[in-house]
Amino acid sequence: MTYTRSLYLAGALLGSAFAQTATAQTATTSFGVTITIEDACVIVSATDLNFGTVGTLTDNVDAYSNIAVTCTEGAAYDIALDAGLGGGTSSSRVMTSAGNTIGYQLYQDADRTTVWGDTADVLSETGTGSEQSYFVYGRVPPQKTPPAATYTDTVGVTVTF
Repeated sequence: MTYTRSLYLAGALLGSAFAQTATAQTATTSFGVTITIEDACVIVSATDLNFGTVGTLTDNVDAYSNIAVTCTEGAAYDIALDAGLGGGTSSSRVMTSAGNTIGYQLYQDADRTTVWGDTADVLSETGTGSEQSYFVYGRVPPQKTPPAATYTDTVGVTVTF
């Protein structure tokens, strides 16, 4: 009888081990992940335009700077340059020093034929989702040379999208 009892007990223990494994359960679920992208633009940088040092304004003085913009892929946008703080207009910009002025202009193209303005003469582009760079071509045309000084202006950049 002891032998039968031992077998019965061993069988019960073994059956109990299998029963625990067979009763293990799991639960699962899932969740959604979303993001909404809207049209947006960021002005990454706008470098200064420096015409350098000259003695007289008898010839064109040319220089260029760069504006970098990142816009949502497919977003249409315009880059406008205002008239500056020198008191000119977008079609006739001026740098100033102590009441004296030097006329200059900003252009969209290296040939300096398309003025870069703040309303009608804006640069229109479409975003790529990556940084896009644009040159600003500047020119000081021949004119009466004012007194020696450093002449400055500050031009605002606006991106409309």
